[in-house]
Amino acid sequence: MNLVTLAANENLADASNMLIYSAMAVYALAFLAHIAEWVLGSRSKVARTSAALGREETGTEPAAGDEAAAAAPAVTVRSGGTTAVLERPRQRSGPKVVTRSGPAGRPEVPDGPGAAGGDERGDMYGRIAVSLTVLAFLLHAGCVLVRAIAVGRAPWANMYEFSTTFSMVVVAGYLGFLLAKKNVRWLGLPLVTTVLLDLGLAVTVLYNDSTQLVPALDSYWLYIHVSLAITVGALFYLGAVATVLYLLRDRHETKLAAGRQPGKLASSVLERLPSSVSLDKFAYRINAAVFPLWTFTIIAGAIWAESAWGRYWGWDPKEVWSFITWVFYAAYLHARSTAGWKGRKAAYLAIAAFACWIFNYYFVNIFFEGLHSYGGV
Repeated sequence: MNLVTLAANENLADASNMLIYSAMAVYALAFLAHIAEWVLGSRSKVARTSAALGREETGTEPAAGDEAAAAAPAVTVRSGGTTAVLERPRQRSGPKVVTRSGPAGRPEVPDGPGAAGGDERGDMYGRIAVSLTVLAFLLHAGCVLVRAIAVGRAPWANMYEFSTTFSMVVVAGYLGFLLAKKNVRWLGLPLVTTVLLDLGLAVTVLYNDSTQLVPALDSYWLYIHVSLAITVGALFYLGAVATVLYLLRDRHETKLAAGRQPGKLASSVLERLPSSVSLDKFAYRINAAVFPLWTFTIIAGAIWAESAWGRYWGWDPKEVWSFITWVFYAAYLHARSTAGWKGRKAAYLAIAAFACWIFNYYFVNIFFEGLHSYGGV
């Protein structure tokens, strides 16, 4: 490599670093906008809509001032006596309301508006937050692309590159769900928070300006195996966030069903989320869809290992924890088909499975010695 090429690569690497810092600044603004959405957005419309739905179920006449909420026709769809869906035409300032029948005979619970956008002001802050997230994602993607050009290879050969690409794919998944008109704006605040933490750790602790690949990594399997691991991990992350919020929302609904009144802060936040049934279903569908890809990721790694080291499986720490993660997700999916392990018990398995994935990435890479330690931090 001549000096001109080296200087050009260094300039591109510096440009990549500037893009990631710029993306972090915009993500921080998106974080503040999401905070404003949750804190300043009124939930009065959500409360009125829930009350109107409750009156429809009991046949009670609406009180004065609620005629507008009760005027729109409702459509009820029932399937096997387990789910009721009531939808109203979406107003400019109000969400579509979907009610799900709760487990164990709990009363039907309406989905929240996705975040605090129960009124026009909250919705405005939410739209600003999403717009800022889109801008940050474009800067973030530019960072990854310029890094790839600078190093002349796939930009995920060490922990810094893996982390920046991983968080980019997480945001891409979130924006993809929004583009598909899914009610996932509730993911925005936890997502930008963890993306900021991930990128902060990447640029301060994990940064690595190495451009050379060791022979074991110089393979087309780098594009297949590692890109799959990044994509799978990003989608598992979205499922894990939904699972944690499901546990919080389920506890909230249980208190309400028992006649206990949760604190104002808990009610203000949790009533804006989808119902526990919706959150549980969202997490399960993601994990079930991604699990076959995780299985293929492990198989692809074994094939690459045979090509690089002459054996398919050697009980390297990375291989062991990949298999442990696979076992936990398999147990979770199996538990969902077993009546005694639905709901919270299965959710704990899903969280443990994602914790194994995180442990496999950070702790195994940093604290364990093995054949997978070549990427460095």
